[in-house]
Amino acid sequence: MKISLAISSLLGMFLLLSMVTNAPTKQWNSEDNLYDVLFALGETKPKHYIQGTPEQIKQGEEIIKEGRTHRMGKRSRRVSKYYMCTTCHNVEQEDPDLRVSNPETRLDYVKAKGIPFLQGSTFKGIVNRETWYNDDYVKKYGAEKIGEAHEDLRNAIQLCAVECAQGRKMKDWEVESVLAYYWSLQFTLGDLNLSSEEMRELNQAMVQRGDTRKTLNWLKSKYAQKSAATFFDPPPSKHTGYEGLTGDPTRGKDIYELSCLFCHQPGGVSHYLLDDKKQSFQHLKSKIPKDTHFSLYQIIAYGTYAIPGHKPYMPHYPLERMSKQQVEDLRAYIEQQAE
Repeated sequence: MKISLAISSLLGMFLLLSMVTNAPTKQWNSEDNLYDVLFALGETKPKHYIQGTPEQIKQGEEIIKEGRTHRMGKRSRRVSKYYMCTTCHNVEQEDPDLRVSNPETRLDYVKAKGIPFLQGSTFKGIVNRETWYNDDYVKKYGAEKIGEAHEDLRNAIQLCAVECAQGRKMKDWEVESVLAYYWSLQFTLGDLNLSSEEMRELNQAMVQRGDTRKTLNWLKSKYAQKSAATFFDPPPSKHTGYEGLTGDPTRGKDIYELSCLFCHQPGGVSHYLLDDKKQSFQHLKSKIPKDTHFSLYQIIAYGTYAIPGHKPYMPHYPLERMSKQQVEDLRAYIEQQAE
């Protein structure tokens, strides 16, 4: 009897093992979250990984878009009196090719989607990045602050709240809620523009269950692991502008409407109001060659800084967010409309 039971147990184990071994491998499709695929390929979960609850995701979205949320029946304090996260950041995909941060192709892309052209990188796919506050941002915030935020998304969230938004330090539960919302914005396979052949090869690699490192690295090459930031200066002569570049007023109109007016229209976050009246363009034109933050060359490249008694400020544009050509395009439109 004991021998019979032992044999039956062994047969059961072999049958179960056979079923598991021969079980069909999941076929990935365009709607699958990117990290689900990366984890299946052996990627280590990042330290900012969480599995947010629906409540956390909702709270995080409200903090991002409205500056505050509700918890335990009470309304939370505003993170900032001056800005919301969406003042400088979109929550949708901005670049047609996720491998490249190109302001020229981005302008057409956001115009077609009906979203603004902003200084800060989008929150779409922010959890898929591996570093934040990259490159020249150390010049603005200092090595110590950047060191805390560069490789830690939680610290990056806090830096954005306190320095960028000129607000308060967020509570731990608020940071986790924002993270949960960020995770709801992670890339899907469909965002990577994989061809049908590439999707087939990806699924074939999963079936073979061999060394997945090559497949993992290939998949991660389809999107940028960081949002690059290169600061730049005004031209040596604001009268002549950036050497060798001629502005296109048609492109400048898009920048004016999708960028400048987003903050400077009535009801925006800025007290310096702009509109489509000739007087506004004439004022802007008169300031172009001057050494003042009203000069588009000065304000785009350097922005302004918060000072005691006046915390609102204008963030500047790195080259990856607005090109020198686009600055000339904006100038050409302003000068055209000022006539």
